[in-house]
Amino acid sequence: MNVASNAIWQFSLHWVQALVWVVVLIGVFWMGLKMRWSKLTAVLVFLTLDLVMFGSYVRLTDSGLGCPDWPGCYAKFSPIQAHAQIAQAVQEQGGTQGNVSPFKAWVEMIHRYAGSIIGTLIMVLLARAAWARRHGEDIKLGLPVALFFWVLLQGLFGKWTVTMQLIPLIVTLHLMGGVILLLLLAWFWMRNRADLISVNAGTLTRTILWIAMITVGIQIFLGGWTSTNYAALACSGFPTCNGSFDPTVNWEQGFTLWRHLGENADGSPITTAALVAIQWGHRLFAIVTTMAVLAAVAALWRHPALRRLAGWISFALVLQVIFGITLVTEGHPILIAVAHNGGSAILMLLLVTGIYRVSATVRSQAPSESLGSAFVKVTAAQPLPKH
Repeated sequence: MNVASNAIWQFSLHWVQALVWVVVLIGVFWMGLKMRWSKLTAVLVFLTLDLVMFGSYVRLTDSGLGCPDWPGCYAKFSPIQAHAQIAQAVQEQGGTQGNVSPFKAWVEMIHRYAGSIIGTLIMVLLARAAWARRHGEDIKLGLPVALFFWVLLQGLFGKWTVTMQLIPLIVTLHLMGGVILLLLLAWFWMRNRADLISVNAGTLTRTILWIAMITVGIQIFLGGWTSTNYAALACSGFPTCNGSFDPTVNWEQGFTLWRHLGENADGSPITTAALVAIQWGHRLFAIVTTMAVLAAVAALWRHPALRRLAGWISFALVLQVIFGITLVTEGHPILIAVAHNGGSAILMLLLVTGIYRVSATVRSQAPSESLGSAFVKVTAAQPLPKH
């Protein structure tokens, strides 16, 4: 009788949680339909930035395999229902210091829940844009469609991160995909604002900004590669690495991209020299990144309308340098590491804002606040400008 009761309870809990999650996503979709257009895009940018930072927290707390299957947790909707499986895994691995624990399961699943909410809101964005175009608005659907398929690809990388057992390249590409999604959303948000007037800064300034943004992107990849290979503590001391400006490194092993975690391509254990190469490479390229960003700041400063943006980029760069040094000298505290990850994403946002300001066309009217409003019968606002 107890076994039967427990089975009934588990079955009921499964479907109650499924129903709750469906209701939550329907509610998110409905709220997305009712939001003002500018608010919807701004919320998406904000949530995606948060998700990128929370993704770094997942990595840093070793929670990537907190639920070792996908998309659920031991085929359940939440760690609550998977309590027995989690407890068994903890016992088999000899404690909560392994891949699985109740805390790590919740961290991993919260990350997935947040990703689902962002995906739902991007579906709303696409639906509203398509509806408006169908009803006479002159709207280009290229970017909303790209956002929709990109978030699906991000979901696949999230799946592969788990099912392929944290292969460093997959995890790092998942990070880069999140950053690219953030930049695409930010570009879409800026494109639908009337107050971001373009500045005729010239080809040289645009080129310098693009170089700076690409350089920061490479540095983010190197930082993600450092984190996913657990090489953050391979170099001690600053500015030296293990007391030397010429540490013992193995560049070939360190930057062999396709391999399993902790292994070389041939399956042998990765060496300390390879981990040092990963960490030291990230530090050395930080010098290149700093020079590129400073060049972008100097280029923006030549134009009075862009000086405030140049100041924010400088401030973000200084914080990133401080965070990076603190990580080395203080033994890689998690909160500073998350802030360092978020700071790099914010720096990318500021640079893409600069690229937009020197590339965008002048807008003469505000964007519509009622895209797709026929779905919910709200009062129509003025039409969207031509994109």
